[in-house]
Amino acid sequence: MANLKSLAKDTAIYGLSSIVGRFLNYLLVPLYTHYMPKASGDYGISTNVYAYTALILVLLTFGMETTLFRFANETPPLTPPLKGAGKTPWPDTVFSTVMAVVVPLTLVFLLLVFSFIGPISDALGYATHPDYLLMMAVVVALDALQAIPFSYLRFQKRAIRFASLKMLFILLNIALNLIYFVLLGKTSVFYVFFINLLCTGFITLFFIPDLFKIQWRFDGSLLKRMLSYSWPILILGIAGILNQVADKIIFPLVYPDEAEANVQLGVYGSCVKIAMIMAMITQAFRYAYEPIVFAKNKDADKTEYYATAMKYFIIFTLLAFLVVMGWMPVLQYIIGADYREGLGVVPIVMMAEIFMGIYFNLSFWYKLIDKTIYGAWFSLVGCAVLLAVNIIFIPKIGYWACAWGGLAGYGTSMVLSYLVGQKKNPIPYPMKNIVIYFIAAMALFGMMKWGERNLPAWASFIWNNVMIAGFIFRIIKCDLPLSSLPIIGKKFKK
Repeated sequence: MANLKSLAKDTAIYGLSSIVGRFLNYLLVPLYTHYMPKASGDYGISTNVYAYTALILVLLTFGMETTLFRFANETPPLTPPLKGAGKTPWPDTVFSTVMAVVVPLTLVFLLLVFSFIGPISDALGYATHPDYLLMMAVVVALDALQAIPFSYLRFQKRAIRFASLKMLFILLNIALNLIYFVLLGKTSVFYVFFINLLCTGFITLFFIPDLFKIQWRFDGSLLKRMLSYSWPILILGIAGILNQVADKIIFPLVYPDEAEANVQLGVYGSCVKIAMIMAMITQAFRYAYEPIVFAKNKDADKTEYYATAMKYFIIFTLLAFLVVMGWMPVLQYIIGADYREGLGVVPIVMMAEIFMGIYFNLSFWYKLIDKTIYGAWFSLVGCAVLLAVNIIFIPKIGYWACAWGGLAGYGTSMVLSYLVGQKKNPIPYPMKNIVIYFIAAMALFGMMKWGERNLPAWASFIWNNVMIAGFIFRIIKCDLPLSSLPIIGKKFKK
């Protein structure tokens, strides 16, 4: 119970920075979709370039974020005796060794990009704008260098500092975008990338004092074990991020109308921003859950804890799904009117994000027994499904194929991980309860769609909120009685 309370508290802190931060970032969506007309394709360019940077970030971090948690939580090996053992804290040794991987990779990446920017920009379709790629190359390099210190903050349970730095980046980014786009009239996508570069560089400076506090010590034997553990996670990460961004990379390459490709990608990319509410919840849960899972692995009640955490994750993500669907009449105004034609993909993408979150929860069975190769295979199969759906169907149905491809890819990985995991390292998930919640959520969503087609707009909105209230009532009645809540619960126990 103490671990669950810790999970809830840390999820709230990470969630506050993630959800509030993403909400503030949503202010940029109407800004961009108003000042960058759909016909310009600038929003599509932004979507495409950020997809590449997300993939490169996974490559540069090399699975070392999860690896840091895995090895920093272990008891330092004493045989053979480590040189300097007892002087340098073991987590600092792990951190130092991880940085010895990430820093050289990042420097080599920058050297290659600056040396071959001409051919790279030609190949990616940005021959007239290599400056876009150069700026974002520096941004992703700085992000990779920040990723490990950010992970170390999570390991140290310094959630407030983690959240503060994330929020500072977001607030600075929003302020500069407002200055450039609204006050100065600088509305080109160039300034989107330039502002990101300024903000990322500024946040990097805050880690310098922390780096001086680290007792640096490289361990070669530890590095070998780390690389053995991390390379399957890298494959898993590549496949996982491809599940998220491959559609945005592939779309301009296979869409039949080259001139229209960035326009349509801009529509899809802007509508997906609404669905990313689910990604925020999953990310907040992951930030809090990952360190606890590795620490919890030695406890006798670990499987019960994992099963309970999964159940509540699914319950609250389904609730988030219904809230977003029910409030779509309001949330649609996040994006400009010209871009709203793609709102139909939102429920599909949100469900794909739920599948991704479940897959993340399921992934711990192979991480905890050091069999990360399973995750690599599951993710590769899911990625292959996604790629096939996108390549085959984008020329036929456009960005709808992107949404359905993500759902199929994540769904495949999720099912494979569950089936194999229950044989290799079984966890007693409450499947009957979970299935009932899924059926209930889908039934309520169907009733919302009925109301949308048959009721006036104002009545449909009220109807949607009644459906949401019904789902909340079931949660309170069956799985989270008010008497179990802090402060509020005291009144119901009397």
